[in-house]
Amino acid sequence: MIESIVRGGMASAAGTTVLNAVTYADMAWRGRPSSEAPAQVVERIAQDIGYPVPDPKGDLDNRLSGLGALSGIVVGCGTGAAVSALRRAGVRMPWWLGGLATGLLAMTATDLPMARLGVSDPTTWSPKDWTSDVVPHLLYGLVTYGIVTAAERAD
Repeated sequence: MIESIVRGGMASAAGTTVLNAVTYADMAWRGRPSSEAPAQVVERIAQDIGYPVPDPKGDLDNRLSGLGALSGIVVGCGTGAAVSALRRAGVRMPWWLGGLATGLLAMTATDLPMARLGVSDPTTWSPKDWTSDVVPHLLYGLVTYGIVTAAERAD
């Protein structure tokens, strides 16, 4: 079981790198700013649990930005570990369907907290907004699930 979780974590590290690369390429291509939503989610969660992010030097925005980016890595690696563990438990799909499901799972894990905390309302997103969210998560899922399945075949 531990081997499956590690395999999923490693596969999703590659998937997360692809997601970040596609997102940054989109930002560079269209000249759009980075999203502040991950930082806002971190801030809301920290406040809600009673442990606000400290601001001893007036650098709260920088801390939240870093924590928001780290939370994305955690979600990405956690999703990959969970998917790999599910495969080990017998939930097996063709790589393309597993990739779609993995991408959808990661997207839900990021978008649902944003919506529930009132940081963003996906029902108001434009087609460009949805494309900027769906495409990187889809590629994350395909890469992550593809590596998980390829690593199993290599065993």
